[in-house]
Amino acid sequence: MIRVLFACVHNAGRSQMASAWFNELADPRKAAAISAGTAPGGHVHPEVLCTMLEVGIDLSAVVPCLLSAELAASASWLITMGCGESCPVVPNVRRDDWPIEDPKGKSIERVREIRDEVHQRVAAFVTQHDWQRGSEEND
Repeated sequence: MIRVLFACVHNAGRSQMASAWFNELADPRKAAAISAGTAPGGHVHPEVLCTMLEVGIDLSAVVPCLLSAELAASASWLITMGCGESCPVVPNVRRDDWPIEDPKGKSIERVREIRDEVHQRVAAFVTQHDWQRGSEEND
């Protein structure tokens, strides 16, 4: 089972969007996502809750979590989203960085654009690795 960890600073915006999209798009028998932050906030940003709910994804029960070295080491992939030098370097974990704007405090229109960018990146990533739902080649 592949485990993808999406990480940003507060784990209250981009990484939450990415892990939610990933788990919607990926076949759970092949891959699953979690998210964490280097300095987790107390809750998911309200503008993120609102725009994700618009597409049928409810993040209201999600609580941001700390990105520890142990959590990172449990992943097959670490996708960083703006935590820069504070994101851990973990041996034997594949890593990529997606420079996506932080949605905190942005207009609802801009947060929708960020949500859609995250969706496009996650969909491409899932497809690239053949983890999408309905794809039987990796079973």
